[in-house]
Amino acid sequence: MSKKHPIISVTGSSGAGTTTVKSTFDYIFHREGVKAVSIEGDAFHRFDRAAMRAELERRKANGDHTFSHFSYEANLLDKLEDVFRTFGETGSGETRHYVHDDTEAERWKTEPGTFTNWQAFDDGADLLFYEGLHGAVVNHEVNLAQFADLKIGVVPVVNLEWIQKIHRDKAHRGYSTEAVTDVILRRMHAYVHCICPQFIETDINFQRVPVVDTSDPFIARWIPTADESLVVIRFKDPRGIDFPYLTSMIQNSWMSRANSIVVPGGKMDLAMQLILTPMVRRLVSDSKRA
Repeated sequence: MSKKHPIISVTGSSGAGTTTVKSTFDYIFHREGVKAVSIEGDAFHRFDRAAMRAELERRKANGDHTFSHFSYEANLLDKLEDVFRTFGETGSGETRHYVHDDTEAERWKTEPGTFTNWQAFDDGADLLFYEGLHGAVVNHEVNLAQFADLKIGVVPVVNLEWIQKIHRDKAHRGYSTEAVTDVILRRMHAYVHCICPQFIETDINFQRVPVVDTSDPFIARWIPTADESLVVIRFKDPRGIDFPYLTSMIQNSWMSRANSIVVPGGKMDLAMQLILTPMVRRLVSDSKRA
């Protein structure tokens, strides 16, 4: 952790909703005049799309049916740790972009499924913002959590997460339900062993819980709306959190435990604004005084 060059890390699996949380942070940064360098977890995948397919086939041939982008070894976690460390020490670093589709290919002038070249961060950033799969990993080889000053987990209940992933991959990537199901099954081992342990490290978790039937996510025709959901917000350390203020500002919210508040799904953005804005202000203020 570094007071002078703070790092915010948002962690969640594919389909969890981390991109939505990133949009809220982007709004906060814009409103507060904060210059943030943003990096994506996809940029630190070890393989491009073609190489990943080849690696999957190789591992399947050797009897490994659990390898996926969720797996530690599918990612350059040592590189990501070095970026976190370097930014915390110097305010500098580098990243690249993974090009997902034709629209991004046109922007970055390279083929879908490939990476751009590594490029240095712009100078003068107030903080580093990470959004992706592995922003709070602690294992025998790396400790990313120790370098992040604010760690956010985005953790919808698993059936809702699967529904969101199925609908996104079918709509935007042309996958069939069967193909997405195969991916979910392949990722399950790493989800349990690589993704879930990170939510012990996070400072705040936002967990969306549907209040409609999601018992079979593979046949669900619609993603439950915000108004058909509740959001459980858990604070690792509740000291300094003004829960009476939050419950007074967010209609129909309540505390479920001493470190948790429940808000209507449609109020998640408001809750994030109320909770995260003062935290961002504090990080930037402390960095300028350091």
